[in-house]
Amino acid sequence: MNKSIVLIFSIVIAIGANAQQKNNEWHSLFNGKDLTGFKQLEGNAKYQVKGEEIIGTTVFGEKNSFLATDNPYGDFILELDLKLSGNMNSGIQFRSEVTHETNILGNPTEGEVVYGYQMEIDPSARAWSGGIYDESRRGWLYSLEYNTAAKKAFKPTDWNHYRIECIGNTMRTWVNGIPCAYLIDDKTASGFIALQVHSIEKKEDAGKEIHWKNIRIQTKNLKASPSDKIFVVNLLNNNLSEEENSQGYKLLWDGKTSTGWRGAHKNYFPDKIWTIAYGELTVGKGSGAESSNGGDIVTQEEFAAFDLQFEFKMSDTANSGVKYYVTENEKNSGSAIGLEYQILDDDKHPDAKEGSVGNRTLSSLYDLIPAAPGLNPLAPRRDKLPIGQWNRGRIVAYPDGKVEHWLNGWKMVEYQRGTPIYNALVARSKYKQWENFGMASKGRILLQEHGTKVSFRSIKIKEL
Repeated sequence: MNKSIVLIFSIVIAIGANAQQKNNEWHSLFNGKDLTGFKQLEGNAKYQVKGEEIIGTTVFGEKNSFLATDNPYGDFILELDLKLSGNMNSGIQFRSEVTHETNILGNPTEGEVVYGYQMEIDPSARAWSGGIYDESRRGWLYSLEYNTAAKKAFKPTDWNHYRIECIGNTMRTWVNGIPCAYLIDDKTASGFIALQVHSIEKKEDAGKEIHWKNIRIQTKNLKASPSDKIFVVNLLNNNLSEEENSQGYKLLWDGKTSTGWRGAHKNYFPDKIWTIAYGELTVGKGSGAESSNGGDIVTQEEFAAFDLQFEFKMSDTANSGVKYYVTENEKNSGSAIGLEYQILDDDKHPDAKEGSVGNRTLSSLYDLIPAAPGLNPLAPRRDKLPIGQWNRGRIVAYPDGKVEHWLNGWKMVEYQRGTPIYNALVARSKYKQWENFGMASKGRILLQEHGTKVSFRSIKIKEL
């Protein structure tokens, strides 16, 4: 090849490489000298610069404090290093905003309230560092109970490398290179990034520090990291993402029609009590009695082992349920027989006080096992959202007979079908008359009509 052509070709490659590097270059959010480009919001914890670090210090009596960027960011990749000098909770806000009147749940407030997505910093035994929390809004969106392998990623006494990818509606996190959370949501498309110093309840916790450094961001020509095949929380209505599809999930309801569903013990869909509108599948209000105004609906298809996800919205005094392993063989009156994930307004419906030790409350295995946040003793029952808001339910039935009930990221029930304990619980329940109750090898999924208004959406399933 002619030497001149080689030289020109090399120059073209170099120019192209330099242009690509420039388009993908990282930009520092912290100048290493002072807090130019940041503003402090909500609380008055102490922030200062020492060396090339930003240091946040807890202050007793102060609310959550946030050192926020002046500029908003939508799509970006953020990386930083952080280290704790004490056992303190913290986080990194992103796509976040601030309000001065009421918080996002509609409650009156004094002063500023920051709300939006937060990548958790959690050195406690719960170990949810890297999870995604919705500050002052919906609570936990992606706890590390969805991805327990990531609990070991965080180093409580050393430097940790945090990475956040926000590209379109997809938000993903890593701690020290370990994938932690995978969230798809469209609640907030852009907002500031902020470094949190959490409020403290005890005077002896004052003076604890969190150190941040090497805070950098990319905002152009973003390329998503390869799939990590971790669990996906998808909050888009009736949506199945490419990643979920690759993992084997499918929509169990298409969001538009009754295709795939029929009335229990019927060969038609009871559309006088069940309506489909605005991407919601709603059972209307009736007499309040069980399956007396049109009846339950069931899937045409039967399932053996599965991971079922669904969202539900309760009305005041709501009562409904999601049943599984429904065979319709019992020929009973009322609701079809099956294991039931209870849906109930615990505060106002009298059924919450019936049964035994709370085994008829929200997300319980109805009349058998109460919902128990004690599965994680560090998890208080802050799991249900207010009436009128969408809750996220999940039922996982494994091939070996183990079953789990989940509510908004918390595992609420865990049991094994067919064990002596299970059989004893059935024997003292309202199901004792049904031989081999709950032991079918496969069955239909059922949505219950119980005379109160409840809506469903985003119903999806993966066969295991």
